[in-house]
Amino acid sequence: MITSEDVLKVLATVQEPELHRDLVSLKMVNDIEVKTDKVKLKLTLTTPACPLRSKIEHDVKQAILSLEGIKSVELVTDAQVPSDGRARELLRLPIRNAIAVASGKGGVGKSTVAVNLAVTLAMKGARVGLLDADIYGPNIPTMMGVDHLPAPKEDRLTPAEAYGVKMMSIGFMVRPGQPLIWRGPMLHTAIRQFLADVEWGELDYLVIDLPPGTGDAQLSLMQSITLSGGVIVTMPQQVSLDDASRGLAMFNQMKVPVLGVIENMSYLEMPDGTHMDIFGQGGGETLAKSFKVPFLGSIPIDPDVRIGGDIGKPIVYSHPESKAAKALVEVTEKLAAQISIAAFAGAKDGS
Repeated sequence: MITSEDVLKVLATVQEPELHRDLVSLKMVNDIEVKTDKVKLKLTLTTPACPLRSKIEHDVKQAILSLEGIKSVELVTDAQVPSDGRARELLRLPIRNAIAVASGKGGVGKSTVAVNLAVTLAMKGARVGLLDADIYGPNIPTMMGVDHLPAPKEDRLTPAEAYGVKMMSIGFMVRPGQPLIWRGPMLHTAIRQFLADVEWGELDYLVIDLPPGTGDAQLSLMQSITLSGGVIVTMPQQVSLDDASRGLAMFNQMKVPVLGVIENMSYLEMPDGTHMDIFGQGGGETLAKSFKVPFLGSIPIDPDVRIGGDIGKPIVYSHPESKAAKALVEVTEKLAAQISIAAFAGAKDGS
């Protein structure tokens, strides 16, 4: 008769494709039940946005069905996002992973990408926060369709929430159109308050939208919170790539792991199905290769992306079947995989 130990033994031969370790040692297999010719178990993935979920489920079923006498397998799949293990003293409640989204220059759609990454993770079932650290150009409230914060609780600010994402922005604190003429110390104080004085709660991912460039705000953020890693958003054109390379160099200099490069506004699809490369071609992938970091994917130009940002309805929510939305979901899944890889590598190294 087949036992749960037999099931564990055969599943110890099945590897998680991204982490290159077996499912049993990763503690992804739980609650095994064997009833005559049927096996039921819970498969706990490292992220609800797992890009290889279907492959892992297929491999698990095939391995179990190889056991003599087993005719059916029932999987219950959930996710437990691993922590990167890094201490974040300013945050009173645990943030498992903090990811900075950066660009070397403005106008590449960095905030749009950050919003859609956060919303996609939340739609997949993760607990997500979105911090708008773009002090001089806080666009996150508009893009998320929120214009005010809830009332504070005791001495703590309550983040706004939309699409399952908790968010904080200096945009909630100033009048529309009011310029923020701040020097370094004021920036540093504001960013620290967004981390220390906000009731974020427990989060799997805190996505941080950095301002463009490599100035005071970026340095203040990286000095105030230990990051799991950074993501660079660029466009295919050479000018964007030159600036994006500076953003990559900034992460390297600050010893922040680079999780990958995202190429935004890659091409425009024409009515006949051909692609018009308005800003060039393949620059993001070339940049990733030159820095030996993952290329997370390309996002096409779509007017609905801009419209969604203007009206506060991110495209992954408003037009999930569009090519741009599907590309953003794919990019998010690849990023989530990189975060899990980094978290397990950090745990292995003892960092």
